[in-house]
Order: sequence, then structure tokens, then C-alpha cells
Amino acid sequence: MFSNQKLFISTYPFGKYDKHPVELLEQAGINFTINPLNRKLTAHEVLDFAKDCTGIIAGTENLEHLVSESKNLKFISRVGIGLDSVPLKLCKEKGIRVSYTPDAVTLAVAEIVLGMMITLPRHVVFADRQIRSGGWTRPVGISIQSSIIGIVGLGRVGFKISQMLASLKPKKILVCDILDKSKDIKSLRTFGLDIEQVSLNSLLSFSDIVSVHVPLTPLTKNLISKDELDQMKKSAFLINFSRGGIVDESAVYESLKKNEIAGLALDVFEKEPYFGSLIELDNVVLTQHMGSCSYDCRLAMESQATEELIRFFKEEKLMSEVPDFEFENSPT
Repeated sequence: MFSNQKLFISTYPFGKYDKHPVELLEQAGINFTINPLNRKLTAHEVLDFAKDCTGIIAGTENLEHLVSESKNLKFISRVGIGLDSVPLKLCKEKGIRVSYTPDAVTLAVAEIVLGMMITLPRHVVFADRQIRSGGWTRPVGISIQSSIIGIVGLGRVGFKISQMLASLKPKKILVCDILDKSKDIKSLRTFGLDIEQVSLNSLLSFSDIVSVHVPLTPLTKNLISKDELDQMKKSAFLINFSRGGIVDESAVYESLKKNEIAGLALDVFEKEPYFGSLIELDNVVLTQHMGSCSYDCRLAMESQATEELIRFFKEEKLMSEVPDFEFENSPT
């Protein structure tokens, strides 16, 4: 049925924990190849593997070279929500359609961030490192109940985290967003939350835990840099599970080294895999861009991306095509 279509799956892993997405492609009769290197591909590698393909199921790989040079590519199905790796304006110019899976990741990311809001300020990882090297200092930290929580970006994930925090009864939640979030805040107050939308400066100045949940755009590049870090309490903790490049890695390294903030949890980096200087510091928890890495979340993302691609090849209505405003906000 689709013998004239060629698909490359650049995301890794794909079908590793559940074969359902692969089975969907096999049942549809689509000619596909899965990333053979079992790691994140470079932009040049994506081009080499996918230059003759009409469709690609992609993760966070940089697709700029592929989109720029391919003469056959017609559709990109993004496993996940971030679009900073997709040159949307160039896609529009070349008539390449793009879909993503924005709802599939919400719960998994919210869960791991909530866990980090407990783990980081209670020094759990530090205690683990210390006990393995013979230490035993029983560090004391702050609780959610005693904390003001700052949520930068009240989108899907920010809203879900706020909702989940209700049972832990934080002292207050401060929200910063470029959009008016009064309706969402009204909804969240029904859970008993003391929650308010404020400026970024106010959020940074008063929060004990700051969690970042915005996309990477020209407006959010280095959103949290030296000036912003200087506004935070010395006792405050910073968490970023959104995109690398939103928190200035060099600036936050200096702040942490000088104990100008208390700690950092970082799941996303400007360059991945990460080998930078933050690994030197004890008041940092680093994870491997794994916010969406739960079995059910991964299966949902891969399945939804696959189903969308099959709909495209069948010339059916797409269910999760990237909306126009994302193209308008894209730098490329």
C-alpha cells in the first residue's frame, strides 16, 4: 500500500520496551528503518540516514540539515512536544507538514519534577553520594509544605505540577507566564492552593524552589542567567526539565560554585550527551533528558507519532498537527 513511501525513525529508543509502534508500521506495510546507532544522532547523521525518505519519526535530533537538503521529505512526526530541533519556518516554505505528541508527555514529566522538588531540597542524592564514600552527616533540607514554589510557564506540565502539589500543601505557588493565566489559576484554587501570577523578578525573589516549564525560543534562550540567578535566594533551588539553553549553564555553574543558590536539578542541556563542568559540583543533580522516560509515556508518544504518520500517508485528517502559532514563533 505504501511501497513508494520511505520512513526513517531517528528517535532512540523506539519500540524497545513495547513493539506496538513497530507492529503498527508493519501492519500498514510501510518501508521503514530504525536508527541503527542506538543513540542520539547528529544533524549530519540524520541527513545521511533520511535524505531519501518521505517521512521521519523524530525525537530531539536537529533536523535542520535534513529539512534544508531533502527533496523528498513531506512529513515530520515528532515524538514529544519540543519543537526547537525542527526548523518550522523552513518546513512551511518547503511544504513539509509537522505533527507532535504534546499531551503524551505531561504526566511523566510532572511526576519526575514533583519527585525532584522533594529529592533536591532534602539532599537525597548528596546523602547517597556521601554514604558511599563513608560519610554520614544527615543533611537537613526544606519541605514542600514550608516552601514557596515558583512555576515558570503554566502550560500543560506547569499546570499538572501545580495540581499535584495541592495534596502537599505548599505555602504558596507563584506563576510566571507571558500569557494571562487567570482562568487556570482560578481552576487551581479550587484544589485549595494559594496561587498567584507574578512577574519573573518577583517569582525568583520569593521562591524557595523554582521550576522551569517553557519551550526554547529566542525569547527564552538563557532566560535564567546571571541577573536572574542573582535575584534568587541563597537558600533556593532551581529545576529545569524543559529544554537545554533556557538556563545558562555557565552562569548557573558560577552561582552554584559560589553558593549563591543552594542547588540545581537539570535534565536537559545545550549539548547532549552532557560532559560539562556541572558534574564537578555536589549540589547538583543531573539526569539524562529522561523526563518522559516512563514505560507508559514512551509507548504513548511513539504510538501517537506512528499513528499520525500513518494518517498522513493515508491522506487522512491529522489529529495533532503543529498549530500555526508555533510556526510564527519559530526562529527558523
